[in-house]
Amino acid sequence: MKLVVAILQPFALNKVQNALLKVPCFPGMTVVPVRGFGQGKGCAASDFEAEIVDFTDKVRVEVAAPDDAVDAVVEAIVQAAHSGRRGDGKIFVLPLERAVRIRTRERDDEALRSPLKDD
Repeated sequence: MKLVVAILQPFALNKVQNALLKVPCFPGMTVVPVRGFGQGKGCAASDFEAEIVDFTDKVRVEVAAPDDAVDAVVEAIVQAAHSGRRGDGKIFVLPLERAVRIRTRERDDEALRSPLKDD
């Protein structure tokens, strides 16, 4: 299992959501508004320190995914969020040790899969 974390432009969120809904067995997502900044093209520390840095509003999208779905989730996000302009965002894929669906007590991959019906 992996945790896919994407930091994206807010205007890309609807496209990303629609793209992820097309991924087979898409388990769901969490979205959190965040603020941050990056170095863009990269620059020397002295250049960076001399500038006043403004934080930019972004969204953080988190998807806990079974290993066999990670590549499809990442590709869906890349395709939907890509504009080719600075600030499109970044995706991080992190190991996920455990998942539990509290209602059913299902664990790990089973906890990530959407139930066929609501019991």
